[in-house]
Amino acid sequence: MLTIFLSGDVMTGRGIDQMLARPVDPQLHESYVKDAREYVKLAERKHGEIKRPADDRSIWGFALDVLDALHPVARIINLETAVTTSDRHWKGKAVHYRMSPKNVGCLTGAGIDCATLANNHTLDWGYRGLTETLATLKAANIGVVGAGADRAAANAPAALRTDCGARILVFGVASPDSGMPEAWAAGEASAGLAVLPDFSHETCNDLARRIKAARESDRDLVIVSIHWGGNWGYHIPQPHQDFAHRLIDEADVAIVHGHSSHHVKGIEVYKGRLILYGCGDLITDYEGIRGHEDFRGDLGLLYLPQLDPATGALAALTMQPTQMRRLQLCRPSDDDVSWLRDSLDWEGRSFGTTTEITRQGMLRLDWIE
Repeated sequence: MLTIFLSGDVMTGRGIDQMLARPVDPQLHESYVKDAREYVKLAERKHGEIKRPADDRSIWGFALDVLDALHPVARIINLETAVTTSDRHWKGKAVHYRMSPKNVGCLTGAGIDCATLANNHTLDWGYRGLTETLATLKAANIGVVGAGADRAAANAPAALRTDCGARILVFGVASPDSGMPEAWAAGEASAGLAVLPDFSHETCNDLARRIKAARESDRDLVIVSIHWGGNWGYHIPQPHQDFAHRLIDEADVAIVHGHSSHHVKGIEVYKGRLILYGCGDLITDYEGIRGHEDFRGDLGLLYLPQLDPATGALAALTMQPTQMRRLQLCRPSDDDVSWLRDSLDWEGRSFGTTTEITRQGMLRLDWIE
């Protein structure tokens, strides 16, 4: 079996960047916060002093030991920040994320293999910021999907090789309903993101054609990483579900990796294939910010699906609960793990999925075949 690590939003800009050794200029252009260091202070007021400068790997906390013990063949994240020193922010946006290229060790130190950039923060610091982001990640040997110097580059998948001979093809796409400006779409000769104009049959067919063209053999396993929907709320729009089903039916996609929600959402297994509708946040600087506490955005999950390499079918899904404390991933309490289980059970009831807590304090998905 192939074990893969997938995450929701990894937001290493702003406060996270400022706690590391080589941060970018902290100036922000937000309505209330003008200095990114304020987000570190908010976290300290909430849970205590944070050592600064922090080690690059510190933000991952205990999660590194979990990943190293389970040996995933690929580590894939939604990187929701520009990696740049650009000082030209995108006008008209309320929030702008950037981290210093000199702090890229917070990604390489976690062994990240692939980052999808098709989301609503990659171009926060303009096209210069995008160019530097792409160059920095390439130099760090991190595969990039969902953004590029033109439409063809933005649409191209990352091909991750495994010891068993199967390749994992990762495609990254974003939908405007995630808050991504439509102007960010890459053009024939202009940089930008891979954008889904809608969730129509035509759009799905176009993506399915690109998937089929990229496949070298039936052993290639495909992950489509989609940034879609709003930040808060458990409702899964019918067009999202229909689109995910069509990707599996028409393009034999092994995993639909959805993100944008700041909290975990329901999970579906459709025809033996995994659909994550909203992975929630994993690493953020939201600690100490008030609002939406009922959604428990401080709680996250390391998603660790096991796939049959011959078919791409889901054999098992184990999830490691996490919690952001002092701007690093910590083990949540037993009560918080139970809260996550109950939330996933409630949201998965219409999909026939439930979860149980293992003896190791992880969550395991059960589903109706």
